[in-house]
Amino acid sequence: MNKITFLKFLMLWGLLVAVQSASAASSAPGSLLNLLGDRKALAVGDVLLVQIVETSSASAGADTTTAKKNNVGLGVALPNTTKNITANLEGDFSGQGKISRSGKVLAQISVVITAVDPAGLMSVHGHQVIEINGDNQEIELSGSIRPEDISDGNSILSSRIADAKIRYVGDGVLAETQRPGWVVRLLSWLGFI
Repeated sequence: MNKITFLKFLMLWGLLVAVQSASAASSAPGSLLNLLGDRKALAVGDVLLVQIVETSSASAGADTTTAKKNNVGLGVALPNTTKNITANLEGDFSGQGKISRSGKVLAQISVVITAVDPAGLMSVHGHQVIEINGDNQEIELSGSIRPEDISDGNSILSSRIADAKIRYVGDGVLAETQRPGWVVRLLSWLGFI
C-alpha cells in the first residue's frame, strides 16, 4: 500500500468515525446536533415556529318595514243636526341595519411545547413583544398540535393548531391615535352617535 492510498484510507476512516459519533450524539435526547436535517420539536421544552396566517370576515344585515292603518268613524244624530266625527290613525316604521367586519393577521412566533399527552397531542404556548419607537405590538398564542402537522423545517401553520387562542394587540402612541376621543365615546355610549 503506497503512502497516498494509506492517507486516503486514514481520512476516510476518520470521516466515518466522525459521522458515527455525530450520528450517535444527534439521536441522544436533548441533542442540538443533527446531520440529516432539522430535528422536529416533539418533547416538553422544545421550540417550534408558528406561521400565523389568519383571515376572517363577517357580515349581517337586517331590513324591517311595518305599516299600520286604523279608521274610526262615529256619527252623532241630534234633532235637526247630523254630525259625523272621523279619526284616522296611521303608523309607519322602516329600519335598516348592516354590520360588516374583517381582519387579517400575518406574523411569526416561536412557541414552546408545555405538555405532551399520552396520545402525542402537544400543548404549546408563546408570547412575543415587539417595541418600536415606544409602540408595543404583543402577540400571544396557545393551543394544541399534532406531531404530523409539524413540517420538516420545524414549523406549523396557525390553521393547523387546535383550540388556538391568538391575541394580537398594540399599545402606544400609534394605537392611542386610532381610538376615538372621550367625547365621541361618551356620545356613543349615550346613544347620540
